[in-house]
Amino acid sequence: MSEKNREGKRTARERLAEERAKQKTADKRRRVLIVGTSVVCVLGLAAVIGVIAANSGKDKASGPVVAPSGANGQDSLAVPVGKEGAKSTLVVWEDFRCPACKAFEAAYRPTIHELTGSGKLKVEYHLATIIDGNMGGTGSRNAANAAACAQDAGKFPAYHDVLYENQPEETSDDYAENGKLLELAKKVDGLDTPAFRTCVEKGTHTTWVDKSAAAFRNGGFSGTPTVLLDGKNIYQDRTMTPTKLKQQVEAANKG
Repeated sequence: MSEKNREGKRTARERLAEERAKQKTADKRRRVLIVGTSVVCVLGLAAVIGVIAANSGKDKASGPVVAPSGANGQDSLAVPVGKEGAKSTLVVWEDFRCPACKAFEAAYRPTIHELTGSGKLKVEYHLATIIDGNMGGTGSRNAANAAACAQDAGKFPAYHDVLYENQPEETSDDYAENGKLLELAKKVDGLDTPAFRTCVEKGTHTTWVDKSAAAFRNGGFSGTPTVLLDGKNIYQDRTMTPTKLKQQVEAANKG
């Protein structure tokens, strides 16, 4: 083999090694970000559990529980995304004010969209309101109601992503303002309609959101996000990455 060919092969190996190192570093960074942020959310929940209990009967919506269109699962508290016949199911408990939830979404969203789009994964979103209890306010609940209104319009996934992309600081209750939620709806094609605005302003699904929040409190969960893949809590797995999630889902589809 000529010196030139040997040099070419060595350079190719070096490039491959560099790419693998970059991927490993990126995955490690995602894990550190997600695990570190989740600890903050758990501590916040633990510290104010008495406040949540004390306020559980205050500022509640009254009236019948109106589930959004297509909601399923126990008490119709899950908002499904993806094909019903998908072999793997990802259950996600989230709070639109929760920074750990935003971190999870930023890291895993492209992979989740890819897997739901290919029919390999179904996601069941459950909406919680723990930051309202931690920090005060109603932004978690109002944003969840608006997301349920978007589900009625068939626009839940897109609006869900917009809410996280524009999430205010955890201490800010911007999402308590319906005007802010309606303004963000303009970022989703076809969502800003009279029906959507009425649903948001009247709080059509607020009692449903309260029921979902109660289910979270009674479910023994330690914080948001809680992420279960086929029943297994993968958010607590420090080795989990988007790549590993994709591998596990694809393996289940081959089985």
